[in-house]
Amino acid sequence: MKEYKFKINGSEYVVNVADIENNIAEVEVNGINFSVEIDTPVKKASAQTIAKPAPAPSPVVSSPSISQTVSKPTATVSAAPVSAAQSGDSQVKSPLPGVILEVSVKEGDVVKKGQKLMILEAMKMENVIESSADGKVTSIKVNKGDTVLEGALLVTIG
Repeated sequence: MKEYKFKINGSEYVVNVADIENNIAEVEVNGINFSVEIDTPVKKASAQTIAKPAPAPSPVVSSPSISQTVSKPTATVSAAPVSAAQSGDSQVKSPLPGVILEVSVKEGDVVKKGQKLMILEAMKMENVIESSADGKVTSIKVNKGDTVLEGALLVTIG
C-alpha cells in the first residue's frame, strides 16, 4: 500500500492506494474507501524498475467551506439545486465525499426549503443536508451506510 498526502484548496487529504488492477484503483481517502476508475490502464512496474510513483487520482476535487459550531461537530449544508432536464425537478447532490449516516425523509414526503433531508459524515464531521426547495420527494438515491462522492445525486424533489 502506498500513501500520499495531497493538499487541495488548502485542505489536506491522506490517500492510500491499496491496489491497481487494469484501470481500477482501490484507494482510501481520509479513511473512506473508493474504487476509482483511471482513464488509461496503469502498467505494473517490474521489480527492477526504480521510478518515482505518480500520485493516484483523488476522487476529491474541492471542499466547500462549512461553518462549524463549537459545541458539536455538526454543520448545516444547503445543497444547491441542479435542474433536472425538462422535468423541473430539483436534484440535491452531495457537497463533499462521505458516508450517509441518516436519511430523514422517504419518497412521497412533502418538504420545505431548509428541512433536513439526511446527515452526511465527511472527515469525521456530521453535515446536515437540507432541502434547497419546497416540493415532494420523488426519489431517494442513497441509503444509510452508503459511501458517496462529491456531486453524487442524493435526492430528487419535484
